[in-house]
Amino acid sequence: MLNIFTLKNGRLVQQEITDPQTLATLQPVWVDLEAAEPRELGWVEARFGLFIPPDVLDQDLEESARFYEEDEEQQLHLRSDFLINDEQRARNERVAFIIHRGVLFSVHTHDLTVFRLLRLRARRMPGLIENATDVLLALYLTDAEYSADTLEGIYDALEAIGARILKPGPSDQDASDALTGIAQQEDLNGRIRRNVMDTRRALSFLLRSRHLSAEQSQQARQILRDLDSLDGHTAFLFDKINFLMAATVGFININQNKVIKIFSVASVAMLPPTLIASIYGMNFKAMPELEWTYGYPFALGLMVLTVIAPFWYFRKKGWLG
Repeated sequence: MLNIFTLKNGRLVQQEITDPQTLATLQPVWVDLEAAEPRELGWVEARFGLFIPPDVLDQDLEESARFYEEDEEQQLHLRSDFLINDEQRARNERVAFIIHRGVLFSVHTHDLTVFRLLRLRARRMPGLIENATDVLLALYLTDAEYSADTLEGIYDALEAIGARILKPGPSDQDASDALTGIAQQEDLNGRIRRNVMDTRRALSFLLRSRHLSAEQSQQARQILRDLDSLDGHTAFLFDKINFLMAATVGFININQNKVIKIFSVASVAMLPPTLIASIYGMNFKAMPELEWTYGYPFALGLMVLTVIAPFWYFRKKGWLG
């Protein structure tokens, strides 16, 4: 999909391109290629003179290859990760940015929440975007705000998990559900932290490149301060996740110990009657049940007594509670 964004009365206007003739008539500030087809890449190359290699979204790139500037073309190349937190598993999506001849080109494979939020905001707020660099900074700003909103969602999710697991006598099902929820929130928190780190590196590169105006540099530094404030929240959430994980595992161990305690008490209580039954089963010369009329009743009564006595003692000690 090839989306072109132009400025009209200070607002971003989006238009999906389906033929090269329409593309030739537009003067965009932002060209967004989402899962672009080869023919669409060819239209972009013919219109703007920019070749986008097929491996532009490779994940195994070092930092020096992810952020660099081409002096001959005066192009800025950046590879940044953006958070996707939908109904499926949270993940980070790699996006390639190229600023070429005053136009921002973005290449990615999935629709991103940050991009949708920026398009909505730019339509409602005139004057927010003036050039391609403003679009890039606005994306990073929106990414920081989206990360902060997602952290708030983690807070709410962990509070709900804590209320469920920290109630008196949580069941094994409660503990199992809590472990699943805690693992999901831990994964999401880790991805946010990675996303924040990646955005910070991209902004630092932009500041070093000296392609930003004084106002844009100030905005980039403000975004960096916002990102720094998120580090404390992610660290606190990691501590909270570890606490809930330890508490959940502790409750699971308690429930398992209760089951083991029942078997332990039962095995101890059944030892005396088992001993009596084994003694009475021996082949004595004068068997009590034969020599004594009340041999069997006495043996059965003694077995019942030896069962009741341990349970009474355990209950008195409070070991059955």
